[in-house]
Amino acid sequence: MKPFAHALAAVCLTLGSTLAAAGSFPDKPIRMVVPFPPGGTTDLLGRVLASRLSETLGQQVVVDNRPGAGGTIGSDAVAKAPADGYTLLFGTVGTQSINTSLYKRLPYDAQKDFTPVALFAGVPNILVVNPKVPAKSVKELVAYAKAHPNALNMGSAGNGTTNHLSGELFKSMANVQIVHVPYKGSGPAMADLLANQVQLMFDNLPGSLPHVKAGRLRALAVTSATRSPALPDVPTMAEAGISGYEAAVWFGVVGPKGMPADVVAKLSAEITRIAQDSNMRDKLLQQGASPLTATPDQFAGVIRQDTVKWSRLVRESGATID
Repeated sequence: MKPFAHALAAVCLTLGSTLAAAGSFPDKPIRMVVPFPPGGTTDLLGRVLASRLSETLGQQVVVDNRPGAGGTIGSDAVAKAPADGYTLLFGTVGTQSINTSLYKRLPYDAQKDFTPVALFAGVPNILVVNPKVPAKSVKELVAYAKAHPNALNMGSAGNGTTNHLSGELFKSMANVQIVHVPYKGSGPAMADLLANQVQLMFDNLPGSLPHVKAGRLRALAVTSATRSPALPDVPTMAEAGISGYEAAVWFGVVGPKGMPADVVAKLSAEITRIAQDSNMRDKLLQQGASPLTATPDQFAGVIRQDTVKWSRLVRESGATID
């Protein structure tokens, strides 16, 4: 009986230590990797969430920008991190669903190597042009592009991002020739758009909204099925003449595969509570985003569903990694 008693005591001690560790999570700062540079929508929304999480969790949530390769560099860093809840990825539909069909070789499996935690926000993309472009509507832009093939340059946050794919879908459906210029994030692309180094962009709405309101950019259409409350006078792409066009974007938190279930549950509950807070909802809406919520299992379903949807879009649009 003594060996059994010792074994039982060891099991109880281990279980007690595990429960104590789970109950104290987090007991040190959390690193949230944003796989794009500062200045873009992913960075903006990631920092909004990190700031609130720091308050509710009682530990600092530090944003770590790891840009490059359409979000794959930062995603890979998280996929290979310890699965203890202290390294998280502020992922997007691009990093978790689109890149799978765009890249022939990824250093990770976007579905198998991550633990879905919670959705946080969704945004439409918006077609914006530099005011020097002689087009005040989508129809005028299409007419100009057809009359001047490859004269317009389209910036994006990088090859395979939703900015890129939204633009490729537009080019395909409108039958126009526009030059794609990829950047390492929306921030650098936006800087060149404002300087008229590129003439148009399908940007995430929060990134372009301040420039549209200030008159530095001209908004032609949003890519969602309905108009955005942030810019109610801007038509959808379908309303603007590109029938059947729709492309929206979501943002959420994932971690490395194998995260403890109780840690996932705690993080998911906190993020959902933040997204449902009325003040946060108003803040997101003012920035052109809408709060989203989902359980970890529901989030996993969204990732699977959008992987199928966007892979079809990749094929239909002819988008490739340059």
